[in-house]
Amino acid sequence: MRKVWVHWVLGPLALAIFIAIYTQYFNEEAVIKYFPLDEGSDFRSYGTSLNFAAEEDEDEYEILWNMFSESDKAMYLRQDVSLLYVNGRLKGVVSKWEENTSKINKETSLHGEDSQKYQAISFHHGEIHEDSGPIKSIQASSKDELYVIDSPHSKRTAFKEPANQEEEEWKKRLNHSIQQQLEVQWEELLTYYGINKEDYTLVPLTDLADYKDKPLPGTNEDDSERIKGQLWEGLYKNYVLGISDTKSSHPIQSYIPLILFDKKGKHLIVLYEDDTGKKHRLIQSY
Repeated sequence: MRKVWVHWVLGPLALAIFIAIYTQYFNEEAVIKYFPLDEGSDFRSYGTSLNFAAEEDEDEYEILWNMFSESDKAMYLRQDVSLLYVNGRLKGVVSKWEENTSKINKETSLHGEDSQKYQAISFHHGEIHEDSGPIKSIQASSKDELYVIDSPHSKRTAFKEPANQEEEEWKKRLNHSIQQQLEVQWEELLTYYGINKEDYTLVPLTDLADYKDKPLPGTNEDDSERIKGQLWEGLYKNYVLGISDTKSSHPIQSYIPLILFDKKGKHLIVLYEDDTGKKHRLIQSY
């Protein structure tokens, strides 16, 4: 059995499409749930990719967004979820799951225009049921970034890393503009909840995949993978599935959530504003 849903935060039509799919599969949709990691199993490969595909016309172009993973054996449940942000704002969510398989692959195309920074973050998960033993799992995170420069004053180009001075300047310009907007949003959330950011290490959701080979801030190596798995479980339940409000016909393109890791190693907090403008705080104790 396989289910796929795509949530485009683009306007009334896209929202209506998502609501129809979401309503149809709500009772069947698999959820990401953390189980102790299986030290005898792993992924053969996994990843996220963003690529410039083609020029549609003078005003638009096409971007290919792909998530994929392959476990070392077929598992009871395989599921990947990927979130796409454009200039710091949520543009889409893709989730795909299959039973009794080792491979997940989902490619989505989208139209873009103007100069943009694309960021995708994915979580890859496998649930293992063997005989009467305890349920176990495997997990991994991946990400990708793509800059597309589409300006009347320069030739349209796309890159992941700047290849010349002009691309370097465009990267700095886009990053500076996006970071300014994000910091205003995050400061509003910190003030709203009365949080002293000096007590935490701040990590945008899109940077979680950077902790592939090192513990999360304020955690040790033994606990980090458990905390990471439980974090994604909470994000999937509360953020991914909860980001859409069926009563809203003009969804706000919400900013990248901010994750705060307690410097004392006791808990983490996730702050975000949903597509209706409502502020949220998730707290995970270790």
